[in-house]
Amino acid sequence: MQRLGTGYSKYFNNKHERSGGLFEGKFQAVHIDSNEYLLHASVYVNLNDRVHGFGSKASKSLGKMLIKSRSSWDEYMGNAKEGFCTKDNILGQFKNVKEYKTYAGNVLVGIHERKFLAQEKF
Repeated sequence: MQRLGTGYSKYFNNKHERSGGLFEGKFQAVHIDSNEYLLHASVYVNLNDRVHGFGSKASKSLGKMLIKSRSSWDEYMGNAKEGFCTKDNILGQFKNVKEYKTYAGNVLVGIHERKFLAQEKF
């Protein structure tokens, strides 16, 4: 197994003109230094499959937020088994789950708009 990993690392590094291990570095870690950024990050993590357009066409639709997700979204919405996520820090800042869902939808729209503008060629 180690030989396979080493061989693939060499192949990948040669192909992409890089060096070192494939899984080293800080993985673009960013310090969450404000409550606003914490809330934004929670939406990004919870709706990651929608941010990046994974899944069926329906899951890409901004208005179809009840569709099954491959993230913690279902647990935040109360549609999944409790226990994996600690949600109090996030949901406690909203009057109810519906208010968080509305906030998340607005953040998701903003993320998609920024991604679209970044792809535009002026």
